[in-house]
Amino acid sequence: MSTSTLTASELGCFIGSQKVFKHCLGLLQYTEGVQYMAEKGEAYWLIDAIASYQIHDHVRNEDIQFWKLTVNENQTATLICERDTDDVVVTQNIEFTDFPLSEITLYLANQTLMLPSEY
Repeated sequence: MSTSTLTASELGCFIGSQKVFKHCLGLLQYTEGVQYMAEKGEAYWLIDAIASYQIHDHVRNEDIQFWKLTVNENQTATLICERDTDDVVVTQNIEFTDFPLSEITLYLANQTLMLPSEY
């Protein structure tokens, strides 16, 4: 079980980004806020999951993608990607996660993954 103390209010403090990090697959980059979330929330796997979908045309061709992870009480989760409100292009069920927040939304625009406050 994760011992992370990541909070949503911490993530809300990130506004803009001075630095971006390249994902190892080369399909996207991510901001300082996402780096903080991945480090403190032990969630590099979440960046990997989002990056892995960027090889699919129906996802990659979207100008902006809205990714939402919802964690259930039994430590399962659902990751969805929407191109617009209620227009889901990807749904992935996750059998186990110890991600410390009950939900998180990330935006992917211009191949840069960011927190909503960084958009």
